[in-house]
Amino acid sequence: MKILGMIYFCLAILLVTNSAVAQSARQAERQIFDSTNRERRSRGLPALVWNDDLALAARQHAEAMAQSHTLSHQLPGEASLPTRARKAGVKFTSLSENVAVGTTAEDIAGQWIKSSAHRENLLDPEMTATGVGVAERDGKLFAAEDFAKVRP
Repeated sequence: MKILGMIYFCLAILLVTNSAVAQSARQAERQIFDSTNRERRSRGLPALVWNDDLALAARQHAEAMAQSHTLSHQLPGEASLPTRARKAGVKFTSLSENVAVGTTAEDIAGQWIKSSAHRENLLDPEMTATGVGVAERDGKLFAAEDFAKVRP
């Protein structure tokens, strides 16, 4: 009976730890989203709307990058961004994506602002919505921010 109790205790610790990691990742996603909109507003652009379907696609991609410990817009065997977005339920006329690995949400947002290609995605006036996904592995945050011009 002591062994069974110890197993339940270990499972409880694992669940609490996984929950804390997930909560930390969701906070990082929100911080990146807020940073994106601060940057857009500072340049006279409208804020992007949070899109749960885009966030799902971005989160799944971030988790795949973390699992493979690889930074890429498309991992081997993974669907393309348009296919991932459609599978997540996004209705769009155009898409773009930023990916990064960093130690904090601020680090990731800063990388994107400093990179001309990533900054172009972030500041694209045609985009109307975004979703951010963050996954943690070995003290690193793997992040994807998907942008879309959403159609009704």
